[in-house]
Amino acid sequence: MTKNILAADFVSRLIAERDALKVFVTLLETEQQALIEGNTEQLLALSSSKIQAVQELNKLANARKDDLLTHGAEIKDRGITSWLQAEAKGSLPVWQDIQKLVAQMQNVNRTNGTLIQTKLRHNQQALAVLLNAAKSTYGLYGADGLPHHPSSGRILGSV
Repeated sequence: MTKNILAADFVSRLIAERDALKVFVTLLETEQQALIEGNTEQLLALSSSKIQAVQELNKLANARKDDLLTHGAEIKDRGITSWLQAEAKGSLPVWQDIQKLVAQMQNVNRTNGTLIQTKLRHNQQALAVLLNAAKSTYGLYGADGLPHHPSSGRILGSV
């Protein structure tokens, strides 16, 4: 294969990676909206889509790393930029899009994590209140359904 064909293959995989990142960012933004709205059913539905998207992103990123190593380029951002400038200068905007999408993905994911932690704390606090209330009202009704007040250990009017 000639150098141009190898570069064209690399660039097409880079475009696929960019497109996969766009899909993943959209999924994270949808997840964020579902978290804000408290739509747990939508969160469950999104989880399998997110898993598939992550698997696809990992596959594409590993292929990119393999391609770069094969062509003697560094795997770091600067190495990719240098290689693209030398071999496929027109694809630099695609690489810049990828870098921006990764930053956006990290920000949205961090925000989603904060939302999840906040909701988790709220749910734990609500559960603690309910458990305490259940403990304090335990025994108010007997097995026959009639009110039954637990004794405090001392009968009223006794000394």
